[in-house]
Amino acid sequence: MNRLLSLCYAALWCCMVSCAQNGYKSVGAEEFERALTADSAQLLDVRTAEEFGEYHIEGYNVKNIDIKQSNFAEKANAVLNKRYPVAVYCRSGRRSLTAADELVKAGYKVLNLRGGIIEWKEYKDGKKE
Repeated sequence: MNRLLSLCYAALWCCMVSCAQNGYKSVGAEEFERALTADSAQLLDVRTAEEFGEYHIEGYNVKNIDIKQSNFAEKANAVLNKRYPVAVYCRSGRRSLTAADELVKAGYKVLNLRGGIIEWKEYKDGKKE
């Protein structure tokens, strides 16, 4: 029993340390949506303008800044407010991790959509059934 408790504490500690090290939280689509509606989060799509034009999360005053642009941080600082959390997403969750790192370094509180717009679509399609 003590060994099990020790393992649980170790796992919890590792999780807390890893979250503290990167400074942001990655969540699934359901929790991401709750944050958008309850936490006054600013929604940021970090895909290309073409990807954004094909499909994006609607209804939350979404902003689109391509993470691959050399002036990403400058553009983000021009349109985001550090007093409110930033909910960031991309296609699959990889580029948004890069954006989350940059935003945290710039002083933002960040929530990352773990599976990107792919997970968002699956989540929304599942809610319709």
